[in-house]
Amino acid sequence: MRNALADDRAGRFSEGTSMSPTTAVTTTLHPGDVALGLRGDRLETLLGSCVAIVITDPRRTVGVMCHIVHSRPPSSAALATGAYADVALDTMVSLLQQRGITARLCEAYVYGGGNMFPNLEQGPTVGDDNADWALGALTTLGISVLAADVGGAAYRRLSWTVGRGAPQVVSTAV
Repeated sequence: MRNALADDRAGRFSEGTSMSPTTAVTTTLHPGDVALGLRGDRLETLLGSCVAIVITDPRRTVGVMCHIVHSRPPSSAALATGAYADVALDTMVSLLQQRGITARLCEAYVYGGGNMFPNLEQGPTVGDDNADWALGALTTLGISVLAADVGGAAYRRLSWTVGRGAPQVVSTAV
């Protein structure tokens, strides 16, 4: 994962810039990233076959987002990073717990899992596997999924400002 703690007091994760606790932060997630934001912070990413999970506490004061590349666990030779679904989700739950938030009381959104090669891929795709894993894992954790926009032959640009509103998604056909 490419995240470093930027400000211990704020608990914000970004790429090394220090911000005051009252300054909203915009974090662009790349494949394998996991980020935590506080109310007013903006989390964004661009998805193809990858999947983003957004989890927020019921009061919408804290949110975490990940950008999952692989739904299957890493091989024994591969480094376990946030690119792998189980590592990313475990990291998200840990970040919430550090804030005193129980994951099963949270709400989630799932996006992505597109088919980037619709003229070549027939049947289940990598994107389908990623989306199925994310939805199943959240169900297993008891986290309610409020909305999901997955599958299809599309890229998705996802952005969310931590707070009451739902994430915004713009889809573009492949």
